[in-house]
Amino acid sequence: MRVNVTVNGDALAADDVWEGESLLYVLRERLGLPGAKNACEQGECGSCTVYLDGIPVCACLVAAGQAEGREVRTVEGLAGAEELHPIQRAFLSAGAVQCGFCTPGLIVAVHDLLERNPHPSDPDIREALAGNLCRCTGYEHIVAAVKLAADA
Repeated sequence: MRVNVTVNGDALAADDVWEGESLLYVLRERLGLPGAKNACEQGECGSCTVYLDGIPVCACLVAAGQAEGREVRTVEGLAGAEELHPIQRAFLSAGAVQCGFCTPGLIVAVHDLLERNPHPSDPDIREALAGNLCRCTGYEHIVAAVKLAADA
């Protein structure tokens, strides 16, 4: 089947999509957008977090056909062509990027948090990021990056 989807503002089509394919697979393998990471394939780690019609979702849990005619925004769509998004800059400045595998999903989750709550408290930050697992940082640098981004 063909899946027509708007990704980061561009109307795209993926052909020969198997009905059981995930949105994550289509984004990464068919549309060439490797930002969302494939880790658990069970919606537990948050590495594949993207926006679907403005709502953060785990792309590994969304069947590709469910994205037909809808709008997807990935981590690639947050930055400008020449410049990083302020959240991405904050992650770099605060040392919140280590192996980087969880970073795209975290950045999308932080973007969503700051859109809803521009000045979150520590408990707000920790709750918003509870669905995103990081095995490298211990989260302190990530929380610091969120605060830095909120101040920017």
